Amino acid sequence: MRLLRRRVSMAQGLLLGAAATAIALLSVSGVSAQSRGYGKSGFNTQRMMTPRAATMPRLNAVPRTHGYPGSQSAIVNPHRGGKIHVPPRGPRHPGPVVGDRRPHPGGGTRPHWPKRPRPGGPVWVGPAIGIGTGVIIGAIGAAAATPPPPPPPSYVGPRGPQGPRAPLATIDIPPQNEQRFVPNEVVLEFAGNFSPASMAALARRHRLVRLDSVNLRGIGSTYFRARIAGGRTVRAVLAGLRNERTLRSGQPNYLFAAAQQGAGAPATFAPLPPSATPVAASAASLPATALGDPAQYALSKLRLQEAHGLTRGNNVLVAVIDSGIDAAHPELRGVIAGTFDALNKPERPHAHGTAMAGTIAAGSRLMGVAPAARILAIRAFSASGASAEATTFAILKGIDHAVNWNARVINMSFAGPNDPGLARALAAARARGAILVAAAGNLGAKAPPQFPAADPNVIAVTATDAQDKLYAGSVRGGHIAVAAPGVDILVPVPGPNYDLTTGTSVAAAHVSGVVALILERKPDLDADAVRGILTGTAKDLGPSGQDEQFGAGLTDAYQAILSAGPRATAGSGVSPIPVSEQRR
Repeated sequence: MRLLRRRVSMAQGLLLGAAATAIALLSVSGVSAQSRGYGKSGFNTQRMMTPRAATMPRLNAVPRTHGYPGSQSAIVNPHRGGKIHVPPRGPRHPGPVVGDRRPHPGGGTRPHWPKRPRPGGPVWVGPAIGIGTGVIIGAIGAAAATPPPPPPPSYVGPRGPQGPRAPLATIDIPPQNEQRFVPNEVVLEFAGNFSPASMAALARRHRLVRLDSVNLRGIGSTYFRARIAGGRTVRAVLAGLRNERTLRSGQPNYLFAAAQQGAGAPATFAPLPPSATPVAASAASLPATALGDPAQYALSKLRLQEAHGLTRGNNVLVAVIDSGIDAAHPELRGVIAGTFDALNKPERPHAHGTAMAGTIAAGSRLMGVAPAARILAIRAFSASGASAEATTFAILKGIDHAVNWNARVINMSFAGPNDPGLARALAAARARGAILVAAAGNLGAKAPPQFPAADPNVIAVTATDAQDKLYAGSVRGGHIAVAAPGVDILVPVPGPNYDLTTGTSVAAAHVSGVVALILERKPDLDADAVRGILTGTAKDLGPSGQDEQFGAGLTDAYQAILSAGPRATAGSGVSPIPVSEQRR
């Protein structure tokens, strides 16, 4: 009788423990099992009616899913020595190590389950349940580490999933106060291998008429210039291109000026006044001298007489992106290594481009800064009286040509708006070894920084006069690197004649010549090294140290060459471009 009572007591205890365990599991999972043929307690009611269920319930028969994919309850199986048992998982959701036990802060050891991140919510840690007691000894855990970032979005095309979706185009819409662009044109950038048929299709969708296109190898892109049909504005058309995924970028066809009117002295050419210099405006009346004309005060300011005793820029190729250059001028005979016309239309040589080339490499009656350098004449600016104007599209073609011909120096005596396409071209040119020099601009002290001078890849140059005073029309800013003479500079102009010119354009040409001298001395220098030499050897002007007016100060060609170190043993520069390859 005692044995029978003991067995009944044991059966009742096991049954009560099983019921408590089921209630605990159901409270954690929160999932009803009735829809799967189970009772409210979570146990299969048919099994509970069997004698075995009444005496030895099988706890590993509890339902396993708990609200999100891959989640399962940890079950204690009394037939496995009380060890934790997790039902088998698929290959994507491996379960915890069976029987893993770690020290517990409260003393002793307790079973441990690895944390499983639950998408969009806290981490759930499965409970550990004592055998036959129904006591929960696990709890909801704290949030785990930040889950990995989601995969890139994909889309479904006509042929099924297509992988990561292409990024949207980078569209540059100018601010309302910026009007320096062609009012009925846009410039679009595509991948270099993009098909012409696809470009034409995009143009038709947006009612654009193709004007020109060019593949720029230095950037790896094809640029497409188009006219806007229907009287729409540039800003409206660009806004409509934002969702084009076959397009890399879109922007206005910005305008740049080679000799804009400044706030102080005019940055244009004027007839040579008799009182300004002892020489007349014709080549026949200029005195022949090995050291240039006496009116060239810039020679002494830059210390060029001493510098030419060390180097003259022998065969260093300097690209001048400007208006048309008069290659037949006496000052430029034998200096022009090649020409390139980015405008593809006939036009007479212009004063601005001829003056910049002569400032760099004149070698007849005037003395250029680097008289032995070679000029790559690139016409990107269309003549307009004493001034000249160029577009984004033409300048991009000019930079690409200069880089393809391995020009070591690129002179940009022009200024304009912030242009993202031009910025990418300048970065590519610098990566290919070109030293970029640009004029700060002639819009005066209150004007914002002008481009390309304000680009971080460019050496920005401001202008000074014969008394080392800042030119009144110079644009100021922290981007200014150095200063150079730029007021009343005697230069060659087509005719062949000579004029005086004022502005940061000619100051930039002076510095481009000094860079050519440095590169003959040390041809392996990169852009950072050249900038460091120029700023480290400049004569401090104005406020002490680097300032927004003069930068590091007045350029000193002689000290810059000495700072570059002894002459390199290898030759420098590039060979002249064959006549058969020249284009006008």
